[in-house]
This record gives sequence, C-alpha cells and structure tokens, in this order.
Amino acid sequence: MLYLVYTGWVFYLFIFLLGLAMGSFLNSWVWRARENIRIVRGRSMCPHCRRQLKWWENIPVLSCIFLRGKCRTCKNTIPKHFSFVELGTALVFLFTAWFHVNSFGFTPAHFVRDIIFVILLVIIFVFDMLYQVVLSDIVWFGSIAGFFINLFFLNYDLQDLLVGAVAVSGFFLLQYAISKGKWIGGGDVRLGFMMGVWLGWPTVLVALGAAYLLGAIYGIILVLTGRKKLSSAVPFGTYLSVGTFIAMFWGDKIVNWYLKFLIW
Repeated sequence: MLYLVYTGWVFYLFIFLLGLAMGSFLNSWVWRARENIRIVRGRSMCPHCRRQLKWWENIPVLSCIFLRGKCRTCKNTIPKHFSFVELGTALVFLFTAWFHVNSFGFTPAHFVRDIIFVILLVIIFVFDMLYQVVLSDIVWFGSIAGFFINLFFLNYDLQDLLVGAVAVSGFFLLQYAISKGKWIGGGDVRLGFMMGVWLGWPTVLVALGAAYLLGAIYGIILVLTGRKKLSSAVPFGTYLSVGTFIAMFWGDKIVNWYLKFLIW
C-alpha cells in the first residue's frame, strides 16, 4: 500500500508542483541574496521597480506567460531565467522522485537527502552562472547537512567521506595556490569539500570527471562560435553542480563499470 502511494500519479504531481514552488522561491532567494535583501522582508517583488507582486503575478511559469514576460507596472522584461529555473527545478524534483522509486527503492531518508542536495545544487548552479560566485554559506551548510545525514542516517563510511572531501578540495586548493587564484576560485575549493562529503570516495571522482568533461565541451562550443575566448573565465561551479548531480544517481554504477573494465 505504501509503495502505491509513492508511485501513483498524485505523488508525482505533488512533487512536480512542489518543485515549481521551490523554483519560484529559489529565484527570489538568489536575487535577494545578491541585492542583500532579507528573504523574510515582504512578498515577492519586481526586480526592476521593486513593486510587490499580486498573488496571481507570482504563479510559477504561468504568470510570466500571462504577463507576456514583462512587469505589469514598469514594463521591464522579467528575467528569462526565472521561468527556466522554476520549470527546471520542478523537472529535477520529478526525476529525483522517479529515480528513487524505480532504481534506489523509496527510502524516505535517502529521498529527503537528495531533495535537499538538489535544492542546494540549483542555488549553486544559478548563482554561479549569473554572478560567477559560489556562496560560502550554502556550501558550508551543505557540507554539514550532508555529512550528518550520510553518516548517521544512511550509514556512509566515515573514512570515505573524509577522503573524498580532502582529496577534491585539496586538488582544487593546489590549483588555486599554483595559479594564485587565476585557474580556480576559493569558492570552488570549498565546493570540492562539499562534493566529497556528499558523495564519498571514490564516487566523487565521477562528479569531478563529469564537470571537467562538460566544461571542456561547452567551452569549445563557445570558442568555436566566437562567444568566448580561450582566456575567458568560466563559472566552474555550474559544471561542478551538474557533475555532482550526475554522480548522485549514477556515480556508483560508473565506478563499478570502470573497475570491471580495468579488471577485464
């Protein structure tokens, strides 16, 4: 009976709507964090004229369509990434639920952990993409929460968590020291620590490899299309967040496949 609750369409619809609402909240949180405005200060507002929005102007995705992508008062364009973040968060929530039901087996503690992780990854992805900054508060909160949940609720091996955290953050720190901050930022060093605590050793290597591969592919595309130069800075935190997401769901399988490949 409990399994049917977790696999029925009502469950997935609820998860999707929850993701839409969370995406809307994250848009507001990211913008307010950048503008140094407390999230508890008033309702959602237009990022241009600062007018507080009516409830019907704050419906994820739909309000942007109804308003034709512009503020009702000042007529400035609503940032295009708002709808993408809302819909993207909903789809990621939906995928996470589906994957847990069909691949992991639905364990509430594991599912809640991954939802928390997904929320933090969305914040890191969006903030670094827009402002080229990896927020330290988010990373340290994620590190502490991930360590606590993995160790005490999901019975991860302490040594694997510590080795993963030290190895990746140390790798980034070495690059930071050699280049004096030109190759990689301090936020990426801290993010590497969080990745290790979340994924453990050696699964974190999958996240690292995926991030560099995606970054290289996208960077080459941008250079070939003339949108970037080889010397241009890239928001590496966005690639690390995507790599971490990949490793969360397929990391163990990729590691096992690689080990079998080596043995063969």
